[in-house]
Amino acid sequence: MKKNSKSLLLLMILVLFALMAAACNSEGEEGSGSGSGSGVDVGIVLPTKDEPRWVQDEQRFKDALSDSDYSTEILFSQGSSAKEKENVEALLNKGIKVLIITPHDGAAAAAAVEAAKKDDVTVIAYDRLITDTDAVDYYVTFDSLAVGAAQAQYLIDNAEGSDNPLYLYAGASSDNNAFLFFQGAWEVLQPKIADGTFKIANSSEAEALSDTKELDRDQLSKIIGQVTTNWDPNESKNKAQTHLTSVGEDLKGDVAILAPNDGTARSIADVFGSDSAVTDYTITGQDAEKASIQYIIDEKQSMTVFKDVRTLVQDAMGMAVEVLDGNEPETTGSYDNGAGEVKAKQTDVIVVDKENVKSELIDTEYYEASEFTGIE
Repeated sequence: MKKNSKSLLLLMILVLFALMAAACNSEGEEGSGSGSGSGVDVGIVLPTKDEPRWVQDEQRFKDALSDSDYSTEILFSQGSSAKEKENVEALLNKGIKVLIITPHDGAAAAAAVEAAKKDDVTVIAYDRLITDTDAVDYYVTFDSLAVGAAQAQYLIDNAEGSDNPLYLYAGASSDNNAFLFFQGAWEVLQPKIADGTFKIANSSEAEALSDTKELDRDQLSKIIGQVTTNWDPNESKNKAQTHLTSVGEDLKGDVAILAPNDGTARSIADVFGSDSAVTDYTITGQDAEKASIQYIIDEKQSMTVFKDVRTLVQDAMGMAVEVLDGNEPETTGSYDNGAGEVKAKQTDVIVVDKENVKSELIDTEYYEASEFTGIE
């Protein structure tokens, strides 16, 4: 009898350990999954959970396949290329057939996607292009040049007279999109710098190139190296403080500020808004983050470039499903990533300011009016 009891107890312990192991294996670190089946069909790697944009995308990706027979798993790289590569390897071990990836560093991600291609996995770069490799099959993106051009045109449309101080800021030099945003902005701004409408306040490299409309990669890199924010609000704040401290009164007054995205725009706006010698400022942004929409309503940020990520997610997931179904996805253009032309599908962007914030973001149900104060 005692022997049977011991055997039963041992069996129960083994079953318990098996259940615990299964539970551990079903939960990926920094990730989430959906769908059914023994493997994962679509692996998604996003750059960080520390920015609202990517957390929102996580839920949208889940929703996009909620009614599908295909399964997905989402992992976050938390700003680390090494972690990103680990995430891709973990997904490959789960048998993914399609990889959707937003790289932390466009060049460093090449090794990760090359491993995916060796496993015959279709690679879709999402929102940020992966460079210097032929292992990228497709690129789903907003028109990044158009984003920068829209920001620049807004500054031009709101400038009066001549010698308007212009403060330039850019995203991370590790992000190919930062180059495209800045390139798009520069090509629109440069004629107005050359004719004296704007006077560059914070970049000697940009001043030296003020007569050059089309910059090559090296020239862009020199400017961005001086004015990069690394997409970091704290770095943006420190840089803006340094710039305002180092300039004279002639570079204050009414100023124009090219801020690359909403997170940096709010930090920079707070600095300029607290300087009594800055009488007014026009500042750009992008991503239509909730906090920046409130800033726009409160007239602390001038505009944002709205990129409806609902459409971008649908485009990416639609492309993945086409691949899984054995079809050729629809594309609308291509991008040179340094190793060749990558087929791309582009999504349009929309300029949002106080005048149209309600029609573009509330009436379209991107946000609810109750999430803001002072909206009309």
